[in-house]
Amino acid sequence: MPQQFTFPFFYTPHPLSVEAANELRHYLISKVEWERELSLGKMFGVLVVVNQQKQLGFLAAFSGQIAGSYNHDYFVPPIYDLNSPDSFFKEEEKKISDINSILNDTEFLNKKKSLTSSYQKALCLYEEIKKETKEFLQKAKEERDRKRQLPLNEYDEKTLIKESQFLKAEAKRKIKEYEYKVEESLRQLNAHTTYEETLKQQRKQMSFLLQNRLFEQFVFRNAKGETKSLVDIFSPNIPPSGAGECAAPKLLQYAYENHYQPICMAEFWWGKSPSSLIRRHGKFYPSCTSKCKPILSFMLQGLSVESNPLALSNDKTEQLPVLYEDDYLLVINKPCGLLSAPGLLTKHSVQTILQEKYHDSEIKVVHRLDMSTSGLLLVAKRENVYIMLQEMFSNRLIKKRYLALLDGIITSSKGRIDLPLSSSWEYRPYQIVSLENGKDAITDYELIEIKDGKSKVWFYPLTGRTHQLRLHSAHSKGFNCPIVGDELYGESSDRLYLQAQRIEFEHPITHKRLKIELPNEF
Repeated sequence: MPQQFTFPFFYTPHPLSVEAANELRHYLISKVEWERELSLGKMFGVLVVVNQQKQLGFLAAFSGQIAGSYNHDYFVPPIYDLNSPDSFFKEEEKKISDINSILNDTEFLNKKKSLTSSYQKALCLYEEIKKETKEFLQKAKEERDRKRQLPLNEYDEKTLIKESQFLKAEAKRKIKEYEYKVEESLRQLNAHTTYEETLKQQRKQMSFLLQNRLFEQFVFRNAKGETKSLVDIFSPNIPPSGAGECAAPKLLQYAYENHYQPICMAEFWWGKSPSSLIRRHGKFYPSCTSKCKPILSFMLQGLSVESNPLALSNDKTEQLPVLYEDDYLLVINKPCGLLSAPGLLTKHSVQTILQEKYHDSEIKVVHRLDMSTSGLLLVAKRENVYIMLQEMFSNRLIKKRYLALLDGIITSSKGRIDLPLSSSWEYRPYQIVSLENGKDAITDYELIEIKDGKSKVWFYPLTGRTHQLRLHSAHSKGFNCPIVGDELYGESSDRLYLQAQRIEFEHPITHKRLKIELPNEF
């Protein structure tokens, strides 16, 4: 039996959770009618509990819906069922859908296009008429001025004046006629646009009120017996859509309501991975941070929960091997398991160790290696050197080579992976592939050897995005072979088999060419 409950945002599943998950997996395989839907991908969770009779068992849950329902045998019920007969949700949702139907109606959309086109044509014609009229009046004036150069009597002069007045009046009338047509076209277009905006504002207001009313129905319990609504938990912020529908909150809620003692918990992915976030069939994953972290932080109050492994401090000062040092910079060999720079939870890092050792707060790491990555790290001793080295990184003047061991066999001997990356707001610290919003992430690679079903490669990153090499290795559009020991995108091991093995650059002050290389660690 575990001594403490699972810390849900970074954990290795307890054997009891693994056994419960295996039971659930067997059940999912038996549900042939769900096979197609589940193949698209869904998160499931198990919670090992002890009841009041001291019997050990487990609860199962899924995130969202299956087959259009929140309720299925074998699984705990939702915290609030949007589809229940007495739920206000369906009725209000239908009103919003009716507005959507109007806004998306072909006739409605075509009318806007037609009115927009009519206004643009009327405006163009108006501008053409103004231009033509101006040119006509100018020519008429030139002709009158020519005639005035000739001997004229009083009658002829009056005739020319009357002609000028008539032409100007006629031009004004004609322009006014087309101006009215423009105004009328614009009035009709504005009326339609105003109606459209009114519908959209109405929809927005209805959606906001419905969402708030819905959030108030989600009331969560914790181990102390306290309750809080979704609105109160996320206050003063607005809860994200779908909050409270994930597996973990459902499991804990049912356990508290039935007086079960939570023992340990785990969540796993079933089915195909999404195109952006890496999810592997059957693999365990932590709870999401955007929806679940605030909720679970409340629900776990009163339970003895494991400490966050990422927040554990390390008070001893590591002996950081220095590979190069002068008055301006140094290159150290960072061990795996140590942060490069202070984080939100843990301040102990290469930077703080060196600042303490040299009694100099100006010392800064120029780039970062993941906590789990070992190898060469460039450190600036002076602010101006730090700025120069940062600029050199931006201009790709600092060359790096990484050694990696991939869990699988790759088929090409060398090449390039170009997959733009973005942070996952919902599942921090994960990164995702995003072709629309991601930043450029480019990695060249070279195969060293294949042995025992694993591929050893050199990586030459041309950009320095967070988790770039890890994601380019694990993603299906990359190698589809995670780095051995990658607990985020693959399977955990004794370490992450990724080493910053070589760095090469021109010294920004002395202009000496530096090339520093480590022996291969694996």
